[in-house]
Amino acid sequence: MGMGEGSIFPVEDALEMILMFDGEGVISYVNNAAKKKLEYGDDLCGRHIKDVFPNLFKDREKDFEAVPQGDEAPRNLVAYRRNMTCFPVEARFMGSKSCPGVYICMANDILEKEFLSREIEQVRQEAQEAQKVKSEFVANVTHELRTPVNGILGNVKELLDHADAMDAQTLKSLKLIERCCGDMHKIINNVLDFSKLEAGKFTLEPRRFHFRNMLDYVRSKHINKITEKGLGFFMTVSPQIPEYIIGDELRIGQVLDNFLSNALKFTAVGKITLEVLRTAWVNDKMELFFMVSDSGIGIDKADKDKLFQSFSQVDASISRKYGGTGLGLNICKQLVELMGGRVEVESEKNKGSTFSFSIWVGISEEDKGAVPAQGEAKTIPLFSAQSMEEDEERFENIRKFGTQENKENLQKNLSKLILCVEMENWEKAEMFMETIRQLTEEAPQDVKRAVLRLKMAIQKENYDKVTENYEELNNLL
Repeated sequence: MGMGEGSIFPVEDALEMILMFDGEGVISYVNNAAKKKLEYGDDLCGRHIKDVFPNLFKDREKDFEAVPQGDEAPRNLVAYRRNMTCFPVEARFMGSKSCPGVYICMANDILEKEFLSREIEQVRQEAQEAQKVKSEFVANVTHELRTPVNGILGNVKELLDHADAMDAQTLKSLKLIERCCGDMHKIINNVLDFSKLEAGKFTLEPRRFHFRNMLDYVRSKHINKITEKGLGFFMTVSPQIPEYIIGDELRIGQVLDNFLSNALKFTAVGKITLEVLRTAWVNDKMELFFMVSDSGIGIDKADKDKLFQSFSQVDASISRKYGGTGLGLNICKQLVELMGGRVEVESEKNKGSTFSFSIWVGISEEDKGAVPAQGEAKTIPLFSAQSMEEDEERFENIRKFGTQENKENLQKNLSKLILCVEMENWEKAEMFMETIRQLTEEAPQDVKRAVLRLKMAIQKENYDKVTENYEELNNLL
């Protein structure tokens, strides 16, 4: 063949099978891998290549066709062993440039690869089936749960229509049941949304809607609770955003509701702001950027990664103190990503948090002409007539024990607290108590001890103790 021993040696121990044969199909050389895989040993030399690949080459006695020069494309073939068992290979055939009339076959055993591929496909199908079963189970369970919850809620509302004829304790119990039913509905909705998102079956429903009307609706759902808690609320909307946009109004509102609810939940003193900007415009698509900021309890940098995990709170005390499933932020993150954006958070412990997210929305041809090219956003205060700069300084002073702002807010919250106690609205009383606790974090020890005693009395719903401890704290202040 004109090939010396030194030229064959590098391929002798190659992992792939290598066979050489002439223009008549007679094998002249095989390496160790071929001898082992095909189980011929040295007996393979002198045999016909069609003994190894009978499905590719014609019979020896008839017109044998060798592989044309330059045809080196890999083929998926079946190779036969000496005992006529077979296995799949990926083979390439080529003509030898140094030895005309000599052909080389290089083949890899892909039996294990095919086996693993089948295993992977089976695992994938099983996972899909399991996901389908889980999704159907969650859908069925949540549907079944709604029926008794709606039944309880409907009966409670009927009873509440006759509230005048009830004693205070019965009315309080009915209000508590009504609230629990509402919480149960929120949990069911969260679990169902999470299940759909995880299964990849969640679809957005974009349509043309009035953007500012949607924001007004979101604001109206939160403004009463925010102002009742004594917090400031500011909303800024850039005039560069058109009146009408194309997007999933329900889901955009859902994300905003979640961020505003969290801001309200974790903020006892200060303010909450919502800012909306236009950050990009490409053809008929526009990027909107939302920022929800608060002056609440904040988050340690080390805990930020836990925020968007499923069924996760920053720590266990959060769930005990404030409630929640730990699904809300995870759902928001996935919804925002479905809308082409991302969620970010900036926070500092006891300094507040800013949750921001971007989404891409559409804009119709009829609305493009009505979009201002530039302009300054107008800030609309919803709680205070003062400027935001003045409020920033005022909110900072509120936290400092002994300042005029701190004293005024303590007295306001104490008055609201004792009024709630008189009306036996213990839930709201606890809310104002938490605000008082935060306003007295820098107070002397005797004030802190009095605050703690009052808080414990409220938690036990002990009217006499609350009255006694309220007087004690009021005198100290």
